Amino acid sequence: WLPIERVLEGAGSPVTYKSKALGRELGLSNLYITFSGYWPEMGGEMLTGSFKECEAYSVCARKNNMEGVMVVASAGNTARAFARVCSENKIPLLLVVPEDNLNALWFDQEIDACVRLISTEKGSDYTDAINLANLICNASYFYPEGGAKNVARRDGMGTTVLSAATFTQQIPDYYFQAVGSGTGAIAAWEANLRLLEDGRFGTNKMKLMLSQNAPFIPMSQAWGDDLRHMPVMDADDARKQVEEITAKVLSNRTPPYGLVGGLYDAMKDAGGTFYNINNKDAFIAGQTFLDLEGIDVDPAAAVAIASLMEAVSNGDVEKDALIMLNITGCGAAKFISEKEIKYLKPHMVFPLEYTSEEVFKTLSELFPGSDS
Repeated sequence: WLPIERVLEGAGSPVTYKSKALGRELGLSNLYITFSGYWPEMGGEMLTGSFKECEAYSVCARKNNMEGVMVVASAGNTARAFARVCSENKIPLLLVVPEDNLNALWFDQEIDACVRLISTEKGSDYTDAINLANLICNASYFYPEGGAKNVARRDGMGTTVLSAATFTQQIPDYYFQAVGSGTGAIAAWEANLRLLEDGRFGTNKMKLMLSQNAPFIPMSQAWGDDLRHMPVMDADDARKQVEEITAKVLSNRTPPYGLVGGLYDAMKDAGGTFYNINNKDAFIAGQTFLDLEGIDVDPAAAVAIASLMEAVSNGDVEKDALIMLNITGCGAAKFISEKEIKYLKPHMVFPLEYTSEEVFKTLSELFPGSDS
């Protein structure tokens, strides 16, 4: 079902299992956990510890022998996944990551020189990185990875739902995930529609139970006000909010929310709700998961776990409903503790104010012959 032209070596896959400890703690008889990450004891072989590997492999396998340099803007996890996949497969890549998020670029091996990294200065956010990446893609030698509009990215993320459905042999009733851009939830909805067309897994649409890390909750606010289009966020206010949250990856100011086929349409079609989770509740949820299930989770996954706890407390889900909890990243702490870790360093850090000439000069140094 993936729109690929080749199969790349080294890809892990999402793993689904029925929760005993957390399900018992919450009084849920059919809680299924689909996790993406490093958890060899449970079959988790994603060496970047994130479900972003699902999209990185499918995107890079979609097109063979692409000319030029792929550009990926990221708040951390996506960059780590694409860096590893492109390094191993010698695919030219330029990463654009906020300087405050560089601690997410950890690896247990040297990254090949075909992968280069630039950053936006401290105090910037994911959207600042996106804006710089968009400018770079005006140069003919560089092409955007595509984000939510790339079908390979969505279909790669949608494998989490395929994992849950094939394991349980039915489409879940509820789908829990924390969202920054919402692409993963869009992918889950699209996978649900494809399962309905297939016909072997039931006829229901799973409700999208989504969450954001307060105080950065633009999609949650727009959904709560039944707005198709999010109000434009003040850049300075948004950056301050991003500084406060622990789940930095959930900080996209310009997500694919209101466009046709975006998150608003997905939620209108499938039904669902948003939860606003603060840092404290996310931390408690993450620690609870570690204690009960036995693996560390990333901050975004902790936000999703906290939203499930809140949903149960509010009576938003039936105790016997088939619930899929998408743990989008786990095992990073385990991986780092077991390996000799190296961090990718930026070639250049750009201030918030820069000229196109400065950017293109840097690109010509990074990629000689790019004629940028």
